Amino acid sequence: MIANLMMYNRPELAEAHSIYWGLIRQHLGDAGIASPATLSQDAEEFSVWNHPQLVLSQTCGMPYRLFLHGKVNLVGTPDFALYGCPPGHYNSAVIVHKDDTGQPLESFESSVFAYNQDISQSGYAAMINHIKDRGLSLKQPLQTHSHIESARAVAEKRAAFASIDAVTWRLVEKYETFADELAVLEWTVPTPGLPYITSITQDPVPVYNAVKKAIQNLPAGVQKTLGIVNVVKIDAQDYLAVPNPPA
Repeated sequence: MIANLMMYNRPELAEAHSIYWGLIRQHLGDAGIASPATLSQDAEEFSVWNHPQLVLSQTCGMPYRLFLHGKVNLVGTPDFALYGCPPGHYNSAVIVHKDDTGQPLESFESSVFAYNQDISQSGYAAMINHIKDRGLSLKQPLQTHSHIESARAVAEKRAAFASIDAVTWRLVEKYETFADELAVLEWTVPTPGLPYITSITQDPVPVYNAVKKAIQNLPAGVQKTLGIVNVVKIDAQDYLAVPNPPA
């Protein structure tokens, strides 16, 4: 068995994630579902997502569309109550250095664009979809392997702009000192958020119910730290309808 909640994992949230998992595990047990005592937060993501005994994990919309649809079951999508987004949806902050605020996005086309991974919905696909209607392209991409490192690259002027998912941006603003060097230029359109998944052999309904009960029972301080207010059902077709960037 394996479980993790790695997508928004950072040291300041470790205790809150442990408490959250403890409640989920308690309600899974009530439903007769065995689960690991601790989260495997440092495990390689695809090894977790493809694990035959996956109890619960969280993925990104683009990997789900490209690699996981039909191989895992969707459980539900956490709702972070993000401004301007329907429940369970999120968008990306297009960030620039504070010295570059006020410039149109078009002026950054030939500048360095920092992105985490080319299979990231919020860090890569969202930006390509955001600019394509303006006839723009990303001419100097710089892969950083994480949203935080993309934001840091912009703060340090190694990149001119980046696309950071709204939940991560909230955490960057709260915990990273370099956030003072950054500003939001624009926001991308909302898309379905990062879904919870379970093994294709596991009934997702009792897992969803366990997650929902856990969120309802989270101590107020833990809920505030994680930013989760609910879990909602979003149909697989809504994820599959989001366009992938060209290969």
